[in-house]
Amino acid sequence: MSTSERLGAASAAPDAAEARARAKRQAQRRAGFLRQTLRWHWISAAICLIGMLLFAITGITLNHAGSIPATPRVSERTAELPADLLALAQAAEAQEAPLPEPVRAWIGDQLKVSLPADAAPEWSAGEAYLALPRPGGDAWLSLDTEVGEVIYERTDRGVVAYLNDLHKGRNTGVAWMWFLDIFAVGCVVFCVTGLILLQLHSHARRSTWPLVGAGLIIPLLLALLFIH
Repeated sequence: MSTSERLGAASAAPDAAEARARAKRQAQRRAGFLRQTLRWHWISAAICLIGMLLFAITGITLNHAGSIPATPRVSERTAELPADLLALAQAAEAQEAPLPEPVRAWIGDQLKVSLPADAAPEWSAGEAYLALPRPGGDAWLSLDTEVGEVIYERTDRGVVAYLNDLHKGRNTGVAWMWFLDIFAVGCVVFCVTGLILLQLHSHARRSTWPLVGAGLIIPLLLALLFIH
């Protein structure tokens, strides 16, 4: 071997070692990224699993709501407000203010109903009307401020209607609203990490991107062609 060849081989050895080290670092970074993506994917899947099942099932029931029979059950309860509390209700009527706390507490105890503190009644001459919408049904309360008669009526439309309203977030309150937002973020994490995993493994699965494209094109065509 000539001197120039020996010098070339000597200089090439560090370059090859550096290339191998660089390739090893890249492989380690890719493996670490894959582990993190898998971790976030299965965590988000575990958190969202039951919610996804609920929303998938109620998506079907909502789509066929007209075909699912439901017999509303209506129940009514009545009570008579004591004189001292009636005076408080009449004072609130004069100011068109919310029902006083003692009045709400007494009604809640007697009729087994929860009246929100911020629920503002609709005042008319001699009457306070309070709408109490709820998932899966409806309810209202009427208070006669002249004689103190309290009437509470509740309508239940069944379990399917209740679950459908949970799906839509209808009359479900702040806590459920926060759950829906957090659940939606979890679903986004699940989908994004799934897309990343598809990208990482797509070289070995040629049908990956055609299937992903079909998932986009099919609903798009249906919306453009059949929804007017």
